[in-house]
Amino acid sequence: MASDISPRAEIDPRAQIGDNCKIFPFAYIEGDVVIGDNCIIFPFTSILNGSRIGKDNKIHQGAVIAALPQDFEFRGEKSECIIGNNNIIRENVVINRATHHEGKTVIGDNNFLMEGAHVSHDTVVGNHCVFGYGTKIAGNCVIGDGVIFSSSVIENAGTRVGDGSMIQAGTTFSKDVPPYIIAHGNPVIYGGVNTTMLSIKGVSDKVQKHIANAYRLVFHGQTSVFDAVNQIKEQVPDSPEIQNLIEFIENTERGIISKM
Repeated sequence: MASDISPRAEIDPRAQIGDNCKIFPFAYIEGDVVIGDNCIIFPFTSILNGSRIGKDNKIHQGAVIAALPQDFEFRGEKSECIIGNNNIIRENVVINRATHHEGKTVIGDNNFLMEGAHVSHDTVVGNHCVFGYGTKIAGNCVIGDGVIFSSSVIENAGTRVGDGSMIQAGTTFSKDVPPYIIAHGNPVIYGGVNTTMLSIKGVSDKVQKHIANAYRLVFHGQTSVFDAVNQIKEQVPDSPEIQNLIEFIENTERGIISKM
């Protein structure tokens, strides 16, 4: 089915646009762009070189996809900004493409980026995440699946957020946030297990208790994080979720957020 493209949209003829797309007046699309089927591009949206956009996405007014990276190391190299399928990108969202040649900024599937959110260069976002109003994600971050950022969250460069975690409104953090927890405050601290998200995911009450016990060792114990992880391996029954949190903590480079 042919796409419905306004003659008042400015589209480079080299851009590849899929079937059944709706492109409104005053959208701006550069040449090195691929847009999949069934996408809706609202007025005054800018989709710039390096954009690789999947199917069934809605990109609202004033959004900028594949903006040049705000990085002093950027030298004009060709890079990409990859958007998956079925994402909602609301007004004035900015997503930067990567800094270096063949680098990628990646947004997965089924994400919801609310008004004014900003995802910087070389950041990788999983699936089913929510970015609240005015949330700012710095460069080279990694965000897992099912993560929720409330409004005005700031994630500093090079940090990670594990699957199923929630960052409460106004929080700024510079260390990793492990999976399945709630983080809040300035300075940021552990605020408990995100049982709501775990229940939505179908994790049993038994496993949720095991996760809570694991984090009790990490955040309430009188040992180092290294020793706490060893205690988890010895004392907490195994499950995919327990393995996930162990691997996340063991692989941290910046350390994890503080105890209560």
